[in-house]
Amino acid sequence: MRQRPTEIAKIADTPSDLRTDLSRAGAIEISGSLRLLLADVFVLYLKTKNFHWHMTGSHFRDYHLLLDEHADQIFAMTDAIAERARKTGGSSLRSISDIARHQRLKDNNDEGIAPKKMLQELCADNLQLMRFLRATHEVCDRHDDVATASLIEAWIDETERRTWFLSEIVPAL
Repeated sequence: MRQRPTEIAKIADTPSDLRTDLSRAGAIEISGSLRLLLADVFVLYLKTKNFHWHMTGSHFRDYHLLLDEHADQIFAMTDAIAERARKTGGSSLRSISDIARHQRLKDNNDEGIAPKKMLQELCADNLQLMRFLRATHEVCDRHDDVATASLIEAWIDETERRTWFLSEIVPAL
């Protein structure tokens, strides 16, 4: 079952040892938001690698290299997101099934996907991730968590760049 952003506080672990000056409610909401975000980042990472591995066509090399670069950038976010959740006294994801319980982005298990469809889907997913990042930033703002917010600002910029690159390619196909 997918969790809606309004249910964040309900699914978050209660921080047992508050390691921050954030309010208890703030720490719970922020760590819950980060758990959802981390699940989506892992989903986008794996989907990007999947499409990287299964890319075909006349622009194979260019798209293959682009998606590898995107995947590296996306994966680099995971550790910082998980550590930020822990720093606020919360917990992080523990397994593939935990990712599946919290992800909002959809998997793609289809075989034989055309390159255009792959790039369109990644463009849409990056755009959705951008929305999730902005929503998480709003949670941080409400609780005066400038440390998490500043990380998110950099990730929004990276996600906007990935979305821009993909959106420039897709119409040309």
